[in-house]
Amino acid sequence: MDRDIDEVKTVHLTDEVYAYLVAQAEPPGRVQEELVERTRALGREAQMQVPHEQGVFLTLLGKMLGARRIVEVGTFTGYSTLALAAGLVPGGRVLTCDVSEEWTSIAQEAWKAAGVGDRIELAIAPALETLRALPHEPVIDLVFLDADKPGYRAYWDELVPRLRPGGVIAADNVLYGGEAVDAGARGNALAIREFNAHVRADERMESVMLPIADGLTLARKR
Repeated sequence: MDRDIDEVKTVHLTDEVYAYLVAQAEPPGRVQEELVERTRALGREAQMQVPHEQGVFLTLLGKMLGARRIVEVGTFTGYSTLALAAGLVPGGRVLTCDVSEEWTSIAQEAWKAAGVGDRIELAIAPALETLRALPHEPVIDLVFLDADKPGYRAYWDELVPRLRPGGVIAADNVLYGGEAVDAGARGNALAIREFNAHVRADERMESVMLPIADGLTLARKR
């Protein structure tokens, strides 16, 4: 039976459908598989790692943009950084920001094993300090935001002026488990809800929110 044109077309992701979706992405390599297992051993924190299909998406996005300069806010154990590095043009660099030496030490081992360590600069410091120290020229091709949620708006405000025309910001967790839709949201969910409104109000950018993982906003500089 045909569905009404006004019905929501997003497919409900059962376990079976999700497994099929993941199978359509380029499969993970040995280093990625090992990094997933090592991250899983961290326990509850492992949920901060991006899913594989999102990593493949980030790689393709970098390639489509011809990315030479990428900035990542929130490294964790480096799975998304690996994906971003794989999307660089020859000679390109990823600057990734985090405050945890413990988690990023795992990341650095994976980057070295994957042969991309020379493409990645790790900044261990509060991300806002790192971003404010960047040159003001609009030369950044791609940004991936996946860090503390109350900081998203400040990171956005520092990065948009440094983004080249046509450059893209990808912001993760913009649905925050569905809690961001609640007008009475609190804590991280409220921070994300306010960030989402800030993005939509920014006339320098055009954006769309995609139902990838926990919600991913793509915003392109006009």
